[in-house]
Amino acid sequence: MYDVIVIGSGPGGYVAAIRAAQLGMKTAIIEKYSTLGGTCLNVGCIPSKALLDSSEHYHNAAHTFKTHGINLSNLKVDLKQMISRKDDVVKQNVDGIQFLMKKNKIDVHHGMGSFVDKNTIKVTKEDGKSEEIQGKNIIIATGSKPASLPFIKLDKDRVITSTEALKMKEIPKHLIVIGGGVIGMELGSVYGRMGAKVSVVEFMDSLIPSMDKTMGKELQKSLKKLGFEFYLKHKVTSVENKGKEVIVKAENGKGETIEIKGDYVLVSIGRKPYTEGLNAEAAGVKLNDRGQVEVNEHLQTSASHIYAIGDVVKGAMLAHKAEEEGTFVAETIAGQKPHINYNLIPGVVYTWPEVASVGYTEEQLKEKGIKYKSGKFPFMASGRARASMDTDGLVKVLADAETDEILGVHMIGPRTADMIAEAVVAMEYRASAEDIARMSHAHPTYTEAFKEACLAATDNRALHI
Repeated sequence: MYDVIVIGSGPGGYVAAIRAAQLGMKTAIIEKYSTLGGTCLNVGCIPSKALLDSSEHYHNAAHTFKTHGINLSNLKVDLKQMISRKDDVVKQNVDGIQFLMKKNKIDVHHGMGSFVDKNTIKVTKEDGKSEEIQGKNIIIATGSKPASLPFIKLDKDRVITSTEALKMKEIPKHLIVIGGGVIGMELGSVYGRMGAKVSVVEFMDSLIPSMDKTMGKELQKSLKKLGFEFYLKHKVTSVENKGKEVIVKAENGKGETIEIKGDYVLVSIGRKPYTEGLNAEAAGVKLNDRGQVEVNEHLQTSASHIYAIGDVVKGAMLAHKAEEEGTFVAETIAGQKPHINYNLIPGVVYTWPEVASVGYTEEQLKEKGIKYKSGKFPFMASGRARASMDTDGLVKVLADAETDEILGVHMIGPRTADMIAEAVVAMEYRASAEDIARMSHAHPTYTEAFKEACLAATDNRALHI
């Protein structure tokens, strides 16, 4: 009998297991696949960042090195080596999780986990053999898988998901990306930097539609420089694989049909919860009509000793959100009183420039009727950004009109994925824009742009523009 059984070893699951073990609980983790780490480490966050870094190095070598005084000849992409390096990065991270399980004395069971009853889990191995384990508390952390549209046949050859996009055998000549969200823009960037023509078909009127609209507009400007084409407010109606050519048809706002021909189509319209084979009903665990596990504010399911976290419950599908929930649940089981402020979980797009955001968007503040003031500072005016030739983008700060408390921070520019942490800290401590404006930021750094945007939000007194 375990104190805690975790089903799924992604960032939410393995962090929950580690924290439970740290708190003295006998813990087991169940993983369907042969490697730990879930989508994020194996076919998501980690491999995509490895390819993004490699492709950005190539792009800079091809386009900016000469300006820096570095001359190269016979520059070319070795895609096989690029993919091999990505695989090595994945292996290092996966091996690291395996080490952490041993270090924390967590029992690892490989196989498909499914409920027999509210305390018993059957683990079915690849060879069909199974074993049963029991737990006082169970955490469902089974994650998500790529979503599609009913009429699209994902052949995983020419019509692919993010998983196949991470192991291409060739650089596409023309990659059609269905969906202008985070995954599509990141993987589109990987191949766009290496010479692929990229066409993006998005149903909404903006890229990265869940973020502040200013970010979507700025990202679109930057990606156009890579040669991206955009079909916003277009509804995909069919995708047809003709062998070496794929044809995508879509309707624009006027009801007119357009046709785009390419050699690969990446379907990146989001992800959906993965609960297949879980047999949740045997434990009295309810799912909603979207396939998500229903939970209360303590992340308890309809069976109070069974919890669910990460992509399988409501909220943003982010690795770090799952990690926070994993820690939250482990500490809750141990009798502690943890908290999560979901409004202060940052979102990041690892394109270049990077996009990062935390708190309310301008659209949300308008919808809520909250009076606010806005301050912006462009990286074009940053000495550090000019030195590194990364002048695209800006920092935008939204603060309460009366109290000056920072309500939202939205950044697009160099290293904003790291910079956003300062905004998260500030907002966790309910800092005002004036507080940040009065803090010394090292010069020259990219983070000065955050200070300057806060100055702009307080009586429009930015110093360097």
